[in-house]
Order: sequence, then structure tokens, then C-alpha cells
Amino acid sequence: MAASGYSLQHTPTWAIALVSFLLISVSIILEHFLHLIIKWLRKHRKSDLVEAIERLKSELMILGFMSLLLTVTQNAIIEICVPLRVAYTMLPCRKHTTNDTAILDSCSAKNVGKVALVSKHGIHQLHMFIFVLAVMQIVYSFLTVSLARAKMRHWKTWDEETQTIEYEIANDPHRFRYTRQTTFGRRHISTSTASPVYVWIKCFFRQFFHSVEKIDYLTLRHGFISAHFSARNSNFDFQNYIEQSLEEDFRIIVSISPVMWFTVVIFLLVDVHGWHVYLWLSYVPLLLVLVVGTKLEVIVDEMALNMKDLNNVTKGTPLVRPSDKFFWFGHPGFVLTLLHYTLFVNAFELAFFIWVSTQFGINSCYHERRTFTIIRVLIAMSVQVLCSYVTLPLYALVVQMGSEVKSKALAKILRQWHAEVRERRRKQEKLKSFSFRHINLSSEWSKGNKSSPEISSTLCESIRSSDEGEIVEELEQTVKTKASSSSDPPSVV
Repeated sequence: MAASGYSLQHTPTWAIALVSFLLISVSIILEHFLHLIIKWLRKHRKSDLVEAIERLKSELMILGFMSLLLTVTQNAIIEICVPLRVAYTMLPCRKHTTNDTAILDSCSAKNVGKVALVSKHGIHQLHMFIFVLAVMQIVYSFLTVSLARAKMRHWKTWDEETQTIEYEIANDPHRFRYTRQTTFGRRHISTSTASPVYVWIKCFFRQFFHSVEKIDYLTLRHGFISAHFSARNSNFDFQNYIEQSLEEDFRIIVSISPVMWFTVVIFLLVDVHGWHVYLWLSYVPLLLVLVVGTKLEVIVDEMALNMKDLNNVTKGTPLVRPSDKFFWFGHPGFVLTLLHYTLFVNAFELAFFIWVSTQFGINSCYHERRTFTIIRVLIAMSVQVLCSYVTLPLYALVVQMGSEVKSKALAKILRQWHAEVRERRRKQEKLKSFSFRHINLSSEWSKGNKSSPEISSTLCESIRSSDEGEIVEELEQTVKTKASSSSDPPSVV
């Protein structure tokens, strides 16, 4: 009997048990590892990332169900017969033989001039494609969030700088300057700003070099706080809010919509020999990420120009005014849709390349033009780095300049901040009680010492803690007011 004809009834039981043991062990280990990740995220209050992983698990479940359904129905699929003239149209590779591959399928044995719709070997290769697509979904999601957080980690220092005396002196509210002479104005306002062509060319190259400068971050931070809160909230943790907002958007990035699933079908359909569709397809993510990155830089320039038009003189920190009108169609969420589609197409491109290379070899007909293959791989890797490390963090910052504030991300920041304030107050109460006991003991030995340093330091800390509590309460009241001001909740982009 040929090796391909072996069935389980002629297979040693130790071989069946060994394979089953390995499959079960690997599955349990992976499931436990995923459980540990979710447990760690919940411990660090990363509920949005937990929900993103849950959505990723749902997508993997869909891929697993597709593979299971393909296994169950493979016998019925290979019994579907089609004429040769139909089977030899729109082939991904040039057909060299006509009958050699048709001898083994049942359709050619029953009906002369017909072959199976998909062979059994072809179904196995489809299984491998689904597996590679699932692995790439996990890998590209991990790379995306890791590179974006690595870029945004540098912003923490800038946010902490706003609490220093040097920053307060440099942005003295009693200091008047021409808007064009501020650091933000010199970076974004020039004599040629009125020309849209010049602005787009300048912003196109700016995204590659220092896409987010410190002055941009500080100015947009000040504009966000001034638009949604009062001047007393200058110590608002804006960098943490951006991270929470990006984690909220990451749930959308890891998901695959039905439209994208049907896009995969279209991509597989047009993979015809001689069309070179995948070469042109590789340029789509590159074009999208460059256009989106340029648009985000243009938005910052437009806000600076709008600031100059409203007032040529700036008092203190330059004040930009957030508005949805700066975004395409007045909808900031459309930018996230484009980034989501870009990352998905790029992940599919990499998955298809890996699948072809492992199943058919690097010298297969899919790679007849070696130059085209190298270009596709280089573009896919460049888009992944550019989109994750440059464009996505830039989006996370600029999208805060929309008219709406993300109430869910803000509520998480307020809860964390409130917990910190309560803990600080608890410590201050302990310190206060200890200080007064110390003062009472000291007064017995040294009467008349009414101005002890312990009292003054305790009072200062108590006042500071009280102010922080009032700020938290004011922020919470602001969130409730914004949520109740409209019948619909604030849109999540």
C-alpha cells in the first residue's frame, strides 16, 4: 500500500497517542501563556489591551473554524468536477502539463475532460495558508503595539517637564510675544504657509524626521487641557491619557471586519500569472501610510496658522483650538480606519509571502521575478515600522485635537488619579497625627515654641493634597457634564 493510503486502522497506537499528546500539550501551553498575559494586564489595569486580546482570540477562533470546516467538507469539495477549459483559466502559475496532475483525482477517472474543483493536496495547502495568516495576525499585532509604545515612552519626560519651575517661567501667562516668534510658530508658520502645495511637501518630509517635537507635544497638550478643562488642571497626565486612548483604539486595529475578509478573497482571486497584482498591491499600504502621516502633520500646521489668524500676539503658552474640521470629512475616526486597513493589507502581504515561500519554495513560479519579490518584502517591512513607530503615535497625539474627548480613557485616568490622591491623603493624615503628637511632646519641654517647622510643612502638604482632590473632583464633574450634554455618548475613534 502506498504511504498516502495509510489510515488510522493501520497506524500504530503509539504513533496516534504521541501525535495527540503533542497537539494537546502545545495547545494547553499556549492557552496558559495567553491566560498569564491577560492576568498580568488586568493586574496593571490594562482593560483595553485585555479586550484587544479577547478580540484577537475571536479572530483566531474564526480562522480555526474555517480550517475545521475545510477539513470536514474536503471530501465533498474534491468531488466537485469542472471542465478543463474552466480549470485552466486565471492560473497563478503557468500550466506546464495537462493530464499528469489530473490522473490522481476522482473527477478525471469518472469524466474525461474534467478535473476536481480543488485537489486534496490543494486543500491541505489552504490549511497552511490559514495557519500562517493566524500567526501573522498575532505577530503584527504585537509589533504594532510594541513599537508605538516604545515611541510614546519618550513623551513621559516631556509631560513631567510641565511641572517644573523652568517650564512655568518660560510660559509665564503675563508674557506677551508675537505668535510667529514663538518656538511653535517658527516651526509651523512661514511666509509660504499659505501655499497648500508647499505645506504638503514640507509635511511629507517632516514625518520622517522628528515627526513629533517636544514643542508640538507641549503645545497640543496645553490646547487639549484648555479646551476641555480649566487652567487649574495643568498637572493633568496627558501622556497617560494618550496611552489609554491608543489602547482603546488598538481593539479596532487587531480586529478583522467582514469587509476585510472579503478583501482577502479578492486578493486571492486576482493573483493571476502575468498580472503582477501583488507587486502593485504592496504599494497600497505604503501610499496610505504616507498620505495619512502627511495629513496629520498638515493638521498641526493648520492649527498653528489658525492660531495666528485669530491673534497675532500670544500670551503665555501658544494656544491651539481643537476642532474636527481639521480632519477628513470632519471625522477623526476616518484616519484610524485608514491605518487599520493599511496594517491589515500589510500583514496579509507578509503572510502570503511566507506561505508561498514555505509551501512552494523561494524558486517557485510565484517568485519568477526575484526583483519584484525583494521590493515587496522591503516595502512590507518598511510600512510596518513606519506605521507602528511613526504614524500611529503621531495619530494618537493629533487625534486628541478633535472636538470630542474620549470619556472612557479619561475616566480611567481619573480613577487612577483619584486612587493616588486618596493614598496620598491617607499618608498625610498619618504624618499629621504624628507631627501633632511630636509637637505636644515638644511643647512640654519647650513652651512658647509656636512656629515649629513641622506644623508649617504639614499644613502645606495638606493644602496641596486638598487642591489635588478638588482638581480630581472638578475633572470628574467635567466628564459627567460632557457625557450628559448630548443624547449620544462621545464617539470613540
